[in-house]
Amino acid sequence: MKEKLTAKNLKGNWATLLLPVNADDTFNYQKLADEIDILIAAGVDGIYSNGTAGEFHNQTEAEYDSINQILAEKCLAAEMRFQVGAGSTSPIISLERLKRAVELKPDGIQVILPDWVTVTNTELIDYLQKLAEAAGNIPLILYNPPHAKRVLQPSDYQIIKQIPQIIGVKLLSHDGAWIEEMKHFASHLSVFVPGHFLASGVKSGIASGAYSNVACINPKAAQKWWAMMHTDIDNALKIQWDILTFFSAVITPLQQKGYSNPALDKFLAAVGGHYQVGTRLRWPYKWIPDTEVAAAQEKARELIPYFF
Repeated sequence: MKEKLTAKNLKGNWATLLLPVNADDTFNYQKLADEIDILIAAGVDGIYSNGTAGEFHNQTEAEYDSINQILAEKCLAAEMRFQVGAGSTSPIISLERLKRAVELKPDGIQVILPDWVTVTNTELIDYLQKLAEAAGNIPLILYNPPHAKRVLQPSDYQIIKQIPQIIGVKLLSHDGAWIEEMKHFASHLSVFVPGHFLASGVKSGIASGAYSNVACINPKAAQKWWAMMHTDIDNALKIQWDILTFFSAVITPLQQKGYSNPALDKFLAAVGGHYQVGTRLRWPYKWIPDTEVAAAQEKARELIPYFF
């Protein structure tokens, strides 16, 4: 029987569930199921749905339920840890999604702050307390990306301490001063940083893991890299440098062209070639053409051979 997730044991390399989109803008649930099987076989620490790369912001409620039902059934059967994202730009829809997610018995539920009108501290606590009550005994992880309406500062995590059911936070890491502040104000939380900064995050003592974009390239290699960080941090940092070099050469130029993070993560999966979700995003968002994959894959084999 799996141990309940806590701030102390929420760790590791968690893979994101990417949505295969058909040409008619429907989702391909068979490919989705195949993707989950591949991630389970890769032995990642867990799988999570409905992050930004999972396009939670662009689904109907029926689609949301179908996606997470497939994830839950497969992960429960395989005893694979999984988290369900319950985010929505609407606080009411977020709450309703969370209530339905509870029924799937996930190991944790990811939530975001209300994202149209910026919340005050009082509104933030009121909102999160209501989510915690609805979640029952399932722990919550706060997803606070840099594009959120309110980006929390390290000292804000002392406020969140009022809600012990929140065991972790997923965010963008910053400089050394930020790390020291987070160690002081967020020591009660498991802190997850971007996958391409995981080794330096582990070395600094701030990172417990990553909801990993790097796992999109090769989930099994990303899992081995996570293990390496605890036995050979210098070599793990060398691999991180290679990843950042690849990102600088291939991913940053695409980002500068205006492609979104979901587009970039699907492109990374296409470059890695381990599961076939395609690069397509749902309307109205633009994806990176498949014709770009071959050249990027050649560059990846040169710069990040560890993942091939």
